[in-house]
Amino acid sequence: MTSPRHAAASLDGLVMGDAFGDSWFTRSEENAEEQWAARSLRPEPWPWTDDSAMAFVLFAHLTTHGEVQPASLAAEFAAAYELDPGRKYGPSMHGVLRSIGAGEDWRAVTTAQFGGQGSYGNGAAMRVAPLGAWFRDDLAAAGEQARLSALATHAHPEAVAGAVAVAIAAGLTAAGEGQDAPPRAEFLREVASYVPDSDVRSGLLVAANFAEHTSVRHAASVLGSGRLISAPDTVPFALWSAAGHLDELSEALWQTVAGWGDRDTTCAIAGGVVAARTGTGGLPVAWLRAREDIPAWSRWTPLDIA
Repeated sequence: MTSPRHAAASLDGLVMGDAFGDSWFTRSEENAEEQWAARSLRPEPWPWTDDSAMAFVLFAHLTTHGEVQPASLAAEFAAAYELDPGRKYGPSMHGVLRSIGAGEDWRAVTTAQFGGQGSYGNGAAMRVAPLGAWFRDDLAAAGEQARLSALATHAHPEAVAGAVAVAIAAGLTAAGEGQDAPPRAEFLREVASYVPDSDVRSGLLVAANFAEHTSVRHAASVLGSGRLISAPDTVPFALWSAAGHLDELSEALWQTVAGWGDRDTTCAIAGGVVAARTGTGGLPVAWLRAREDIPAWSRWTPLDIA
């Protein structure tokens, strides 16, 4: 069975994390840290970025097909990009999506990136949490569907591993709704058990071995927090942060943004994973008001997703 309801909750959390995290890109890092310490929200509105734009497409793809069809998904990503290219897509994605939109074969385009290695950026991981929640009842399927979703734009094994890790994490949190949250180390090790051998998997295991009260600053310095825009540099930190606050979406986002790396993406990942379990109903009204609206075509009512 699949769970569109949990996927929709994850999508809502992903978009919130994306918009919240992006609002913290400021000219002064010192000023941002002072505001963070005071728990002072950034001025509204909070637009969402490419993390959400691609997540909308993936969610709609699942509602139409019930599974990932990479060729169609690649074309849908390209079509959405053409309609709204100003959503802070990464430099390589502009070329990839334009080429696919122009009719080039998606496999040839994605495998040609970076000298034939394919992209190992964090773009496949940033959008995939709702897919993991969708397949919460079959984590092996969640991992395989995440792999296929990654290949639509990212051919490098590390990018694939990052997508698998996030999908498994969201599947686990969705499946655990109503149960006590597992200890952080246990959660991270379980996620890692589904991830292929990779730097992403190694990072998750390093994170699982951190002391219980490891600081965000230390975790970010060891794991990376997305400054390199790569899956290995992003996913372990984002999942470590999420795993420490599985019942507290707002605190998960506050802690994640304090890694001061690719903060829209780390927060999108953490938000999608935690909200698959909690939803966004517990967030302060000010957060919901500040976030840019989700497009009408990607909104779903309980009747739509029953």
